[in-house]
Amino acid sequence: MVKVMWFLKRAEHLSLAEFRRWWLEDHAPDIVADQTPHLKRYIVDARVDDDSTLAGKPPDECPWDGIAEQWFDSIEDYNAVYSRDDRPTRADTLAHTSAFQRLVVEEYEIDVS
Repeated sequence: MVKVMWFLKRAEHLSLAEFRRWWLEDHAPDIVADQTPHLKRYIVDARVDDDSTLAGKPPDECPWDGIAEQWFDSIEDYNAVYSRDDRPTRADTLAHTSAFQRLVVEEYEIDVS
């Protein structure tokens, strides 16, 4: 299994609410439609409006407005999606973000019981 996390920063012209709405209502369905059958799981983690009441806030503002988590069965499945030149969601991502970064991870689940 290959897990890829995408960190996204909204474009300057979008409020956080507009960015979330675009991502969840427009972009995410397009990602799923475009990447099926290779994509096995897709989760969007969207930034909350205000986390100032939570303890442990880091001193610097987080540069990202959300994270997309994608799972693929294999590197071949990932490459089948991301090596294509005709990906319709790429231009949409570029129009709605000011930055994005990819992180390929291995997931380790830690028992908390």
